[in-house]
Amino acid sequence: MNTWKRRNVAAWFALGVLALLVTVSTDAQAQAPAVDPAAVQILKRMTDFLDGLQQFSVKTQSIIEELHVSGHRVDYDLSADVTVKRPNKLRAARTGELMNQRFFYDGKTLALYNPSQKVYATKTAPETIEKTIDFARETVGILLPAADLLYRNAFPLLMQDVTLAAVVGKTFVGGVKCDHVLFSRPGVDFQVWVAEGERPWPRKYVVTETAIPSMPSITTFLSDWNLAPAVDEARFSFVPPKDAQAISFLPPVTTGVSNR
Repeated sequence: MNTWKRRNVAAWFALGVLALLVTVSTDAQAQAPAVDPAAVQILKRMTDFLDGLQQFSVKTQSIIEELHVSGHRVDYDLSADVTVKRPNKLRAARTGELMNQRFFYDGKTLALYNPSQKVYATKTAPETIEKTIDFARETVGILLPAADLLYRNAFPLLMQDVTLAAVVGKTFVGGVKCDHVLFSRPGVDFQVWVAEGERPWPRKYVVTETAIPSMPSITTFLSDWNLAPAVDEARFSFVPPKDAQAISFLPPVTTGVSNR
């Protein structure tokens, strides 16, 4: 066989092997379950761990995608220091391009304070963190990125109407080895990067609105978890500074990206 023929045979053989690999890969994907139990187990392990925490603090750094008036995508950064004491205490100091706010919930009252403008608003709130997060979003339009991770018994909430669950792989987030999992339900995809080991806390969380053509998303990095923060009850109650002015909450404004 001459050199030209050998090269042709080798090329056709290579193409045949490639086609076989593609077929095998496609078949494997077709046979893979839409909801992978391994992905579900990783999520369940994370939520069980978070459920067991009576109090904690965490730092978050969020990237919120929006459409500029020009029609182009822009990213807004929002950092927050969050302290939680279950069942009914929550405080968050939030700073970024979109806001400079202090969020207080003491089990009875929700308060929002803007130190830059020295204005604040208060409203009677429900009796739990979970109900207050819903109330804040639906009634006064306060967006709390990754708020669903603060819910106690978050697993059924996150798994509601899920049509796809997949293990994407393993990677490092902030130097911590994590399982990367993907979930999808009508209108929304979300991804979670869950730390390996005895403390499977979330290190990164991405929520994407697939029902919107631009598919905006919120990406949140979670770090500096503290499971025994020094918590003073007074820390969750808002006492307005003497030079602060009371105002009313504005009605909710649709941001294009949900909390979940």
